[in-house]
Parts: sequence; C-alpha cells; structure tokens
Amino acid sequence: MPVVEPRRMPPHAVDRPALRRQLDAALVSPLALVVAPAGAGKTVLVTQWAQSRPDLAVAWFDLTAADRAVGAFARRLCAGIAAVAPRFSPPEPPAVTARARLGEPFLVDLAERLADAGDLVLVFDDLDHLSKTAVLTDLWRLVDLLPPNAHAIFSSRVDLNLGWSRHRLEHDLVEIRQRELAFDDETTGKVLSAIAGRHIGPATAAAVTAQTEGWAAGVQLTALRLRFADDPGRVVEELTDTDQLVMNYLSVEVLDGLRPERRGALMRLAVLDEVSAGVVEAVADVAGGDDFLTALERDSLFLVRVPGRPGWFRLHRLFRDLLIYRLRATEPAVEEGVLEAAADWFLAAGDTDTAVDYLLRGRRWTRAMDLILGLGPDPSEEVRAAKIAHWLSMVPPEVRVARPDAVLLLAIANTMSGHTRSAVDTLQRLADRRLTVGRRQIALAYLAAEVQFSPHPELFAGIADEALALLAAHPDAGPPDLMGLTSRPLLQLISQVSAGRALLMLGRIDDARAHLAAALSPAALAYPRHRVHALGSLAVAEALSGLLTSASEHANEALAVERDIGAHGHPAPADAHLARALVCIQRGEAGAGAASLAVAVAAAASNNRTQLLWLAHVASRLIHPLDLADDVEALGPPPPLVRQALLSISLREARLEGGRGALPAPATEWSAVAFEEVAGLVGAGRTAQARERLAQLRAAGVQPNPIALIEADALTAWLCLAEGHRVAAREHLEAALQRAQDDRLARPFLRVGPPLLDLLDEVPTGRAEFGRVIAERLRSQGSARSERLVDELTPRERELIGYLPTRYTIADIAERCFLSTNTIKTHLAHIYRKLGVASRDAAIERATELGLFDSAEHHDVI
Repeated sequence: MPVVEPRRMPPHAVDRPALRRQLDAALVSPLALVVAPAGAGKTVLVTQWAQSRPDLAVAWFDLTAADRAVGAFARRLCAGIAAVAPRFSPPEPPAVTARARLGEPFLVDLAERLADAGDLVLVFDDLDHLSKTAVLTDLWRLVDLLPPNAHAIFSSRVDLNLGWSRHRLEHDLVEIRQRELAFDDETTGKVLSAIAGRHIGPATAAAVTAQTEGWAAGVQLTALRLRFADDPGRVVEELTDTDQLVMNYLSVEVLDGLRPERRGALMRLAVLDEVSAGVVEAVADVAGGDDFLTALERDSLFLVRVPGRPGWFRLHRLFRDLLIYRLRATEPAVEEGVLEAAADWFLAAGDTDTAVDYLLRGRRWTRAMDLILGLGPDPSEEVRAAKIAHWLSMVPPEVRVARPDAVLLLAIANTMSGHTRSAVDTLQRLADRRLTVGRRQIALAYLAAEVQFSPHPELFAGIADEALALLAAHPDAGPPDLMGLTSRPLLQLISQVSAGRALLMLGRIDDARAHLAAALSPAALAYPRHRVHALGSLAVAEALSGLLTSASEHANEALAVERDIGAHGHPAPADAHLARALVCIQRGEAGAGAASLAVAVAAAASNNRTQLLWLAHVASRLIHPLDLADDVEALGPPPPLVRQALLSISLREARLEGGRGALPAPATEWSAVAFEEVAGLVGAGRTAQARERLAQLRAAGVQPNPIALIEADALTAWLCLAEGHRVAAREHLEAALQRAQDDRLARPFLRVGPPLLDLLDEVPTGRAEFGRVIAERLRSQGSARSERLVDELTPRERELIGYLPTRYTIADIAERCFLSTNTIKTHLAHIYRKLGVASRDAAIERATELGLFDSAEHHDVI
C-alpha cells in the first residue's frame, strides 16, 4: 500500500526489528505513542516500520506551527488520507471558529467515513508543534472515535499530557520512549561506521554509547567528527555531554569546517523556514540552487525534505538554530535583508502570504501593510481574517496608528476571528477619532456588530442607530475598500442586523423584526453569509412573536443559503437552528426541537456569541425543564429579554407547585412575566385582583404580535371561567384559537394549563384538529408531571409516601424505617415541597391524584 507523505531514509539508518515488532503489536489498539527528545530517532523508526508493512495504507503528517490553522489542517488531513485510501470519502471541512476547533460533528463524520477506508494508519509526527492547542485536543478525541480498521501513531518531542492512563488500561497502550529508542553498543557501532565511512571498533562504539547515553543525534554528531579525525579514540575522550555535543561539534567541528562561501550561504538560508533551488539562488548568492541542495543532502548536512512539496527543504532545527545564532553574532544586519529578498522571490512567484510573513519578520512594515491592505475578497473570510489579525498585530502600534485603514482592518479581522474585546476597544477609539466619514461609517457598523458578543445590547442599539444615521446622511461618502468587507450595501446590512439583534435582546421584538426585515433588501443577496445571519435572526424574532410559519420559512431559507455556499458547520446558521427549536417549543413540541437546539448551541459557542447562548439557555429550560445540569453555558449577565423569560419560567414553576414566585415589581406592559403575574392570581382564586391587573395591562397596550394577543385572550378565558362567566370564557378562547390555528401556536394555551380542557369541546375551533391537538397536550401535562415527579422523588421518599395514609405517627414511621424522627421530618418536608402542598392531608390528596399510591392497599388509614 502507498505511504503518504513519502519518507526518505538516511543512508546510515540501522534497522530496529524489536521496536518494529512493538509497533506491530500496537495495531490492535487505537493508538501508539513515540515520545522522545529531538534527535532520538523517532521519525526514522516509524518510517522503517511503515516501509516494512506494505499491507497497510499509511498517511503521514509532518506537523508544523502552520497546522494550528484548523481549516488548512483539516483539508490537509482529509487529502492525506484520501491519497492512500481510495475508498475514503472526505467529510465536509469544519468551520473556522474563534476557538479554532475541528469540532465534534467533523470528527464523528470523519471517523465514520474511515470505517470504509480499509486498513489505515495515521502518523502524526512532531505533534509537539500543536502543544496546548484545541487542534491537539481534537486529535486526541479522534483517537477515541477511530473504527477498528484505523490506527494512529503520535510522535512527539514532549509528553503532551493528554491523559494516557485510560488508553493504558483499556487498550494496552504501546509507548516507545527515549529508553527504548536509545542506541545500544551494536547499533551505535553500525551508525558510526556508516557516517564516518570507516570501521569503528566495539570499544569506541561502547564509549560513544556511554557518553551520549544512546542519543541518536549525539551519535550522529560524533560520527561527523570521526569522519575527519585521525584518532577516533581521542575524539571519544573529549566527549562530555549532549549540550556540548550540539554546540561543540556542530559549531566547531562541522560549521567551522565548511568552506566560507558554503557556511555563509547556509547561515542565510537558516533565516528561512523552507527553501528551494530558486530561493537559494535569490538569497544566498548561489548560482546553482539545485546542485547546492543536492550536495548538502549528500554530505548529511542536516537538510530535510519537506513532505508533499517536491524540491523544498528545511534545515534540521538544531543545526538551523546554531546557524542563526552565528549569523546574528557575526553579521547582524544581514538577516533583515535576507528576509526582504525572500519576500521579493515569493511575491514574484505569486505567494503573497509568505511574502507578507517575511516582510514582517524583516521589519519592513510599510511594504507589508501595503500588501495586506491591497488584498481582495477571499472565499474563506474567517481563515484570511485570522491571518490578517495576526499579521497586523505584529506591526508596532506606533507604526500602525499612522495608517487608519490598517487599524480598521485589524479591528474587522479581530471581530471575524473572535477577538471581540480587542475589536471593541479598537473600534471605539476609532469612532471617537477624526476620521473621514467613510471610515467612521466602517468603524460604527462593525462596532455595532459586536452586539452578539456582548451582554449589554442597550449600548450597541445606540451605536447601530448612529451607524444607520451616518450612512443615510452621507450616501456618497465612499468608504475605503478593505478586503471587500466595507462596501456601503454591506455596511448597511451589518448595521440593520445589529440594530435588530440589539432590540431583540432588549425585548423590543416588534421593532427588532422591522429592522431585520429591512436588512433583507435586494442588495443583501450579494452577501450570502450575512444574509444567513439576517434570515436567522429574523426567524428568531418571528418565533418569539408567534409568527411560526414565517419563522420556519426564514429559518429554512437561511439553511438553504448555508448549503449553497458550502458553510456547513459555520457559526452563521446558529440563529436559524435556534429559531427552529423555538418554533417547536411554541407549537408544544418541545422535544422535537432538542436536535436543532444542540446544533444552535454548538454553532453559537464556537465563536462565543453570548446573546444567542443566553437565548438558547432559555430554550433549554423549556425543552428540558428538569435538567439540573444545563449544558448551555453563557457568560456575563443575561440581557433583558432573557431575564424576563427566565423570571416567567420560575413564576410558572412556582405556580404549578401550588405557590407564587417572587415578583421584583409589577409588570407595566404585557409580557411573559405579566402573563404569569395574572395567571398566579387566577390560580390562587384572587379573581378580582386578577381582573384589575388584566385591565391595567390591556390599557397599557398589548403588543400587536400574535403571541401577545393570544396570551391575553387565553388568560382572559381562564379568568372568566374562574368567575363563572362561561359564555365570555368561550368567546375569548375561540378568539385565541382562531388567531393561533394557522401557525399552530400552542404554547399560550399550554401555559394556562388544564383549566381550559373543559372549554375546548364547547367552541368550534376547539373541536377542530388544532383544538384536539391542544386538548391532547393539555391532558399529557398532568401525566407527564406525574412521571417527572416520580423521577424527582428519591427511593426513600417514594417509600415514605406509602406511610402517609396510615395511622402511623412520625415516631412510628421512624421506628419502622430505622431512622430518627428528625430525618423523617426532613424527608416529609422534601415530599411536601415536591408535591406542592403544605400538610399531610393535602399530600395524601395530591399523591392520590398523581397515582403515586393506591389508598385501597393500606388497611390502617386515618
């Protein structure tokens, strides 16, 4: 089977059959570890093993710091697997997020597809480059998901502290470390002889092994000295430790022994991460780049081929570090010139990104910023944004501040890549500066967009209004084009959506809908990803208003646009998925919204959208009302809309338990909290007070959205029923049902609860299909509560409930249960609280209603 990326074995490599057998044995488990310091021979061993197993497909990945970019790494991972496993069908790449994660959906999909790829080994070499990154955590998670036909090898310089203990216990984890890799005398002798080009006797080999402790690089470095030494024994006598080997033998015996022109060229090349023949000729004053590199490789001068890039090389890290140290000590002015020359070569070759990297490292700030600001639109906006944020952050602030466009672009890039705090600080400073009108329009629009990351929507509502006003007042301002992200239509779209989101979180849902609908102008069609945001946010506002049909249509349209632009897993559709969950909740089908809610939470959490996570928290409370451990985690204080929603939920829970929740202050207008305030009065039999509060709230004005009107009528129907006005109750219930049936909006009736059951059969719409659905769900509330209550009760509490109808006193019960009377009293208090009652008689009545016991079973009843 093929091996990708192909490895080249050094000519002096010695076979290690015992270690290869260990890797063979590891194939029965998901993972093998090869952990040892640099130069220990990890890569050589795994390469030898891979070449000895032609029956396996081996996808090899040499990792570098560049693999911290999750999007590029995911593509490279899938391409590498596909190259050796023709039956493998790559999954959709993950979205690039602020947390830089491959993400659970991508990993699960990848693992499932690997099951069809045949026998496969994934080798991750130099994994330490991903140390302390989320990508490394995701690779560790991938190991847990691997199917039986797939196996991973992690090779690293350091122990990555991923918690190997579970794999040791469950999978007999094979670990090859420095002690296993260390050369013995025989292996040392073979390596010394191969590199030195002469026979090295057993005594010399043993001495080298002892002095280097079998460190492969130390043995190889010693062999380089032996190649030119007249007296091998004297060389061995001069050995001390590995640090001296690196500095002494590389510096004095290898580097100083090179011809001056070769040494100078190597010092210049060491400045660069990777080199090719063309780069060598451009920066090292060498006429024949190919010949130069061929000679270095032939002479074992620490040149390493770059996997997957024919003709490209890098210098061994230890050797490179020494070369750079020597260059800076002897020719300190040369390094920046080399970097600029390399930038020119890459720019001519069309590789702008690498050119910018080298210009920044060479402190050529003006040229670098010119290139960055000249970049056009990019299909992978988030990938490019993260890179631009990194680039511009390297420019000294005192240099960057002289270029307002660079500062603006840095703030925009930070916004898109999840660095919101930095973006807000920068944009606020820019908005207060004397900028041109066009640049101020950019600053305000992108500052307003930060509303989705902040717990303070009131601040950003004002900023969005200011941005919209400035755009309207200066239609010809002409903002500068920054990477295609600052056109006037896009700034208008961003500002409108931001205003809508801010108003939504402030609880001004109707105003929010107006702004979000206005954002969906024909111009928005040119910005599909932003259109996804606008459609999803509008769908959320509509779902909260009770416009469920329209909410579903807009959510589905957002997800269709997402599919068209290939944004699977991107954070943008989070609003649309949340809207779907809210529609299910409003229709009384809360459980059906759980899957959509889970997707929404994952998408919103991927770039820390605080406001959306808070709204998802509310949805989670409604879908999983008894979950003690809420999986939806939102940071900071909740916005007003969420505070009101959570308060209404707690008031309803208290009402259903037979009590009344604490209300901070009476509501001044119709809302979910106002509903519960009136419902609590009706439920407590205080109908006159309920009638008065309802009249006050209606006089203050009920919002014209469907859900408010339906709630008011449904609640009035209950109040009329409680007052004995059955005809009026039927009229109000019929009006509510008529408004609700087209959208199948059930939740207002379910919030009132079972009291409406008697009336449903007496009104036309109640007898129709929609009314029958409402009735069925109202009936299920009681039985569902009974089932949930049984789950809430502990085994001991369920046992004690059986004693309630008996003549036994607390002391009698305590004696029979072998408990103290105080413990029995504590248990009974818990039971009464869960049943929503205050006495033993009330508890017996309530428990009988819920079917928690059959009183006929008890003979000694009170």
